[in-house]
Amino acid sequence: MAKILAVDDSTSMRQMVAFTLRGAGHTVVEASDGMEALNAAKGEQGIELVISDINMPNMDGISLVKELRAIPQFKFTPILMLTTESGTDKKQEGKAAGATGWIIKPFNPDQLLATIKKVL
Repeated sequence: MAKILAVDDSTSMRQMVAFTLRGAGHTVVEASDGMEALNAAKGEQGIELVISDINMPNMDGISLVKELRAIPQFKFTPILMLTTESGTDKKQEGKAAGATGWIIKPFNPDQLLATIKKVL
């Protein structure tokens, strides 16, 4: 199973994502914003997937994607955006930054796990 970095400023959303992932046998590293996630990404070995919200304090999800893509070990790591943002503009911005996929909140746990299987 994979080691996944879950990033969301909403504690309840982060817990739901972590619960779903752990239930499927994954290891989860949690972060509450982009800065915390970036520090976790630099400090943790073996992160195979990042799932991030977009709208967060300190550093948003799009900035986080750009920062992660600048780190050699995250150049090809799948990064999924898990967000309430369903607008085409945000999706284009996310793709341009290097996001792998887009999941709209509220998410369906089975759909989340199926998407993870596809990108890993």
